[in-house]
Amino acid sequence: MKATLRTVRLTLAEPLRISRSTTAARDAVWLTIGHEGLHGHGEAVTSVYHGLDTGTLERQLYESGRDLGRFPDPESALRGHLADAYSADGHRARERPPAVRAAVESALLDLCGRRAGAPVHRLLGAASAPSAGTARTIGIVPAAHAAAQARALADAGFTLLKIKAGAPDPEDDLDRVRAVRSAAPGTRLLLDPNGAWTPGQAHRLLGRYAELGVEAVEQPVAPGDPEALARLAGRSPLPLIADEDAVGLEDVRRLAGRVHGVNVKLAKCGGPHAALRIAELLADSGTGLMLGCLTASTLGLAPAVHLADRARWADLDGHLLLADDPWTGIGGADGVVRAGGLPGLGVRERRTGEADGP
Repeated sequence: MKATLRTVRLTLAEPLRISRSTTAARDAVWLTIGHEGLHGHGEAVTSVYHGLDTGTLERQLYESGRDLGRFPDPESALRGHLADAYSADGHRARERPPAVRAAVESALLDLCGRRAGAPVHRLLGAASAPSAGTARTIGIVPAAHAAAQARALADAGFTLLKIKAGAPDPEDDLDRVRAVRSAAPGTRLLLDPNGAWTPGQAHRLLGRYAELGVEAVEQPVAPGDPEALARLAGRSPLPLIADEDAVGLEDVRRLAGRVHGVNVKLAKCGGPHAALRIAELLADSGTGLMLGCLTASTLGLAPAVHLADRARWADLDGHLLLADDPWTGIGGADGVVRAGGLPGLGVRERRTGEADGP
């Protein structure tokens, strides 16, 4: 097997402002694994919050690709990758960032699926192709702009909107939510302050958002004290979803049954099989699974879409925020992401000037 890398720039259609930062673009590093004329692909994207710059991703993915040369075929490489990641003595894989492990696993799953003539969701245990209505993110923008976005998204078919919060003045966030509620009264609303509130602010604000019909609030308080988040969830008038406080399996184990939801991102937990382990842990715990994402291309989103049938909430719109998504194959412009039945991840690189598919 031979691994190659390619780095591209992903530019957002509009800068996305959240409570801690504004993102206008990020780099994506594509890993391609070739074997006997077939190729599998995976993607990792830069993230200041997760400490992932372009050089780190390129170096780590290069080393990971080189390690795959010890295996005779993709199937044994996938088994070896998972063993390294989850066995007691698999230190080498666990020393690599979760986003790198996720990209390697995705490329191997894509290649194994292409070799077997089977879509990735079947390799992961799902009998039929998953599809899900995805949330669509509205950043911290003026209320009038948020209303215009919400109206256009509802007209396009979106039924779930995720509104970013955490502006310096909490009243600005409330105005934004009111504007969205008025412009798109038939949509469900999620709120995400990205940990911007103090516990006191959260206590004061959650009831006001409940009155506005918000369905759930994601990571309302600063990460680092999951016990405080669990206590807040126990008395909150709204369901609370852990994100930054729920990185991997052990974090989720501490919060299962104590918060209402957990946002699982493949780049955060380490890949599709890690997400499946979390989903199994959450089953019957009373804590729902949200599948989330970073801003990335269709290639980066596709592995999570193949798991979408496991999620209570799907927040898989990262590719929809781009000015020009270089891959196609999972749809989403109508509010629904779909895995499809093609072998592997079922995605392909778009030709120059090609319009988005369904």
